[in-house]
Amino acid sequence: MAFWQGPPLPPTKLGHYRTLSPLASIHVSPLQLGAMSIGDKWGALGMGAMDKESSFNLLDAYFDNGGNFMDTANNYQDESSESFIGEGSGISLSLRPRSIHPSGHPLCTATDPNSQYTTNFKDRNKDVANKITYVGNNIKSMHISVEASLKKLRTTYIDILYVHWWDWDTGVKEVMDGLHNLVVQGKVLYLGVSDTPAWIFSQANQYAIDHGKSLFVIDEGAWNVMERSFEREIIPMARAHGLALAPWNVLASGKLRTDAEEERRRQTGEKGRTLVDPMWERTKDQKKMSRALEKVAGEVGTKSITADTSCLGP
Repeated sequence: MAFWQGPPLPPTKLGHYRTLSPLASIHVSPLQLGAMSIGDKWGALGMGAMDKESSFNLLDAYFDNGGNFMDTANNYQDESSESFIGEGSGISLSLRPRSIHPSGHPLCTATDPNSQYTTNFKDRNKDVANKITYVGNNIKSMHISVEASLKKLRTTYIDILYVHWWDWDTGVKEVMDGLHNLVVQGKVLYLGVSDTPAWIFSQANQYAIDHGKSLFVIDEGAWNVMERSFEREIIPMARAHGLALAPWNVLASGKLRTDAEEERRRQTGEKGRTLVDPMWERTKDQKKMSRALEKVAGEVGTKSITADTSCLGP
């Protein structure tokens, strides 16, 4: 028997971990689980929702197939997303030790300060009167949000903390100094930013380099076959500076679907997301793109126009 045993084969390609970026050597799954639908508070808002049992089943399925990389936010599902993940990770997922991090934390949880801070996560809480302190990039909002997220996630630290969006009130110095302090305190390991212009990202990282602060190592932004602005400045910047990329809205908010699927939703009353766009039905351009994807799906022999599950095989 060899002294060094090789690692077991992962159950699926979700377990073929990769280095996040040249600036962040943590190993993560190639596909990140977005957790905006985990939680039970946004169903009436046209955003979808999952009860606790369904949320745990989804977390289990992702974890059992090798996944270890999640993205949530402080305000998702009015805070129930983080709460469900914290409860599920502590009770259900920790029973599977093969993927537990040395720290004892089963998942690399990217908690978005759109979740951690920036977005007002008390916006619909009628018991909170002074809501202004729960929003923005400023240090007070940052502190309140991170402390709340740590409690909800039932963890002592967050692997990746994103600035979810730039609030245009807080300066680069305050943001980067505040985020660096969280890293020094051990409450956050890596920093990211979402939906922010490339020039601000570059300015922030240059400030961090010049003053010995922690850098942003990952950029998150909307990117799909119909939304290509991510390619104009963000991707070239990431290539030049060794940054990771975390696309969101890759399925165009569910608007990439077949005519048959749209008719099924119309007949059943399921419809689609209406929180951002009150029109759940596809536009002319979205229908055109969906039909093109359906043609490609037929050519490669898959039923879905948005996913080929064979790519997740062992």
